[in-house]
Amino acid sequence: MGYNDWFEKHSEKHKKIVAKLVEKNYSKEQIIEYFDFDNMVKMEYDFCPLYAKNKKCHDMESLNCYLCACPNFRFNEDGLGVYNEFKILSKCNIHNGTEFASKGVIHQDCSSCTVPHHKAFVEKNFDLDWKKIMKSCQV
Repeated sequence: MGYNDWFEKHSEKHKKIVAKLVEKNYSKEQIIEYFDFDNMVKMEYDFCPLYAKNKKCHDMESLNCYLCACPNFRFNEDGLGVYNEFKILSKCNIHNGTEFASKGVIHQDCSSCTVPHHKAFVEKNFDLDWKKIMKSCQV
């Protein structure tokens, strides 16, 4: 699955959960708390493939899944440029994490970055519409 497909499918899953919570009159704080990993793995097991293994994407005690991607991530399946004959498909706008090259392309490796999974970051960037938060990702 490419970046665009993942982005659209994830957006729809996120929208359905948020709509359900808004219908129940959840506040911003309650919505953010609902997206805590420990709750999501029980209540929304289809949201992330790692939930089936009760596994977190990042090794951190309190992981919030509201963003499940980062507003600092940039991608374009046609490429963001070229580096040493490798087409750059994704990068970090704040230059965090690392990159890896594979099959002639460079991808951003966000596995060592926990920025979007901290509750304070989610609160600062919160919007009911996940796509609004992520509007700068698709370049």
